[in-house]
Amino acid sequence: MNIKFRLILMNFMQFFIWGAWLLTIGHYWFDNKLGSATQFTAIFSTMGLSAILMPALTGIIADRFINAEKLYGMMHILGALVLFCIPMVKDPTMFFWVMLLNMIFYMPTLSLSITVGYTALKNSGLDVVKVYPPIRTTGTIGFIAALWTVSLTGNESSANQFYIASVVALILGLFAFTLPKCPPLLRKIESGSLIDMLGLRAFTLFKTPKFAIFFIFSMLLGAALQLTNAFGDVFLGDFSKTPLYAGTLAVKYPAMIMSISQASETLFILTIPFFLRKFGIKNVMLFSMLAWVLRFGLFSFGNPGDGLWMIILSCIVYGMAFDFFNISGSLFVETQAAPEIRGSAQGLFMMMVNGFGAFGGSIASGFIIDKFFLHTDGSKDWHGIWLTFAAYALVIAIIFPFVFRYKHNLALAHAIQDAHPPMKGGLDSPL
Repeated sequence: MNIKFRLILMNFMQFFIWGAWLLTIGHYWFDNKLGSATQFTAIFSTMGLSAILMPALTGIIADRFINAEKLYGMMHILGALVLFCIPMVKDPTMFFWVMLLNMIFYMPTLSLSITVGYTALKNSGLDVVKVYPPIRTTGTIGFIAALWTVSLTGNESSANQFYIASVVALILGLFAFTLPKCPPLLRKIESGSLIDMLGLRAFTLFKTPKFAIFFIFSMLLGAALQLTNAFGDVFLGDFSKTPLYAGTLAVKYPAMIMSISQASETLFILTIPFFLRKFGIKNVMLFSMLAWVLRFGLFSFGNPGDGLWMIILSCIVYGMAFDFFNISGSLFVETQAAPEIRGSAQGLFMMMVNGFGAFGGSIASGFIIDKFFLHTDGSKDWHGIWLTFAAYALVIAIIFPFVFRYKHNLALAHAIQDAHPPMKGGLDSPL
């Protein structure tokens, strides 16, 4: 089995585990009456909490003490055990702690999988920039496959989604020990280097206005991502209570409809080089914010009947909303941060989006829904909820171009060109 195929299997299973429950856990929570929206979003906030510290901590361990592929395998095996136990938990408080433990084991594997993949490809003499991105897209395929598996088997409200994820996590954990060795490269902690190891040196970027503003908006958009992850599937499932829509495709298989978002994400990745060259990084970020407005606005007016096209269009727009900021943002960090702190600066970017942003978005959205958009019979005012989220994204989009001072420069253009060598006809080849 060649290294590319092994990494394809790794990425497929890596995101299959997440896709098996991430978008359907809301269905499971509310259909089984496990708690309120506030309690549910606290559960969802565990991703943000774990993303704040765990990737950096496990990075230190992999750099200093344990082979990355072994640590990766151990994390997935422990995560498999926790996933298997989740259906046994019915108390909201205990559910929070068990899910936090699950995310403590899972979130570091996102960065560890990159470490393992990059190391394996480099040791095989392969060009990481050209070879790894297509391999990574199989992770998105795995995520979609998990959504379809859970949806087609009728397990969107069932505990089986966690058992499915648990089995795949166990298989991946064991498979990880067969991957190429990624031994620690640093054995000693040199004097005065601990701050750099922890990525704390990157926090000095907040002294620079353009970076401070960039990271603040990264956090705000991270919150928007949590809103759609937490409530998208629940929103479609709630239409089952309306006789007019009860038998429609979107209500019977909401996870399949939501999987269009992930397919769109894969396609929009291919357009990023063109948009970056044509419009510049600042405008591409702005396009992302406007896409979030459309994402939520279309949900607000859509329905599984004659408004299904709005829901599908919202899922298509998601690809632009997600990819344009995340990838252009990482390129901004790569080209603007000093070389010696680029790695930790990328970690800070991830922390602001998936850590503080995800945590804040989870907690705030649950409180807002319970406080302002919950009817006396317990149903949710989804029209008002999505309009509020759309207004939130619109405010961000209006403010951003006036406060973020940045002009497209040659450094970024060269970075794009290096990562995407031109094909015949002058267009960039996709990552």
